Amino acid sequence: MTTSPARQTADSSPALHYYVVYDDAGVPEGLLAEEFLLAADHSSAGLVSGGWSRSEGRWHDASATSRRLRLDAALRKRVTPVNRTTAATLYRDLCGADLPHEPALRAYFGAPAAQPASALPLTGCEPRPGFRETRVYRILFADELSPDGLAALSEAWQMPVTGDLADPEVRILGAVRRQVAGDTFRWDLRRVAAGAAWGLDVTCDLRGDRDEAVGVLLRGLTTQMRQQGMIPVTIDRFR
Repeated sequence: MTTSPARQTADSSPALHYYVVYDDAGVPEGLLAEEFLLAADHSSAGLVSGGWSRSEGRWHDASATSRRLRLDAALRKRVTPVNRTTAATLYRDLCGADLPHEPALRAYFGAPAAQPASALPLTGCEPRPGFRETRVYRILFADELSPDGLAALSEAWQMPVTGDLADPEVRILGAVRRQVAGDTFRWDLRRVAAGAAWGLDVTCDLRGDRDEAVGVLLRGLTTQMRQQGMIPVTIDRFR
């Protein structure tokens, strides 16, 4: 049995996603903390967030900023994904206090931003032979994947790079296959939306009655893409 590197990454990860927000001069101005709300099948059902800035000196609902972040390339250039440790260090540097615990941060979150409807048609529902259920997800990301980011993902996933990142016509950059306790997982790293975004197309062949490994995998893959500067947009299920 082979355990996915993504599973190892996600097991101890905090639920919230953290971002440093810089001003126009490149100086850290504040923090954004986000959480994807998940449906029972681990697809995303909404996005909630809170923000803090030096100018306001308080936490507040930041749902409008989170929506802009997915649409506004200029804003994304002033935002960097970070882990909680980095966010806590910056917060202490900016205001001399400890970063609130995640339950306290959630108290500032507003109503969830609705997720966009799937842009892809649902495929057939028959499982692959030998499995109880087959699911197909797409984790969609905004921003550009750098050559260093691609190399880091290739190493982390033991993924041979099969396409040229510099060629805008190349859609699939690599594919990975893993087995976990009888279940089989495959994901492709690809350009989507005519190169305006990136996606991980994840196929989950489930043998048993439990699907916890699906959620662990999707969270882990999202974390590893964020580590390369990518902004998660949604997790859609197409099958």
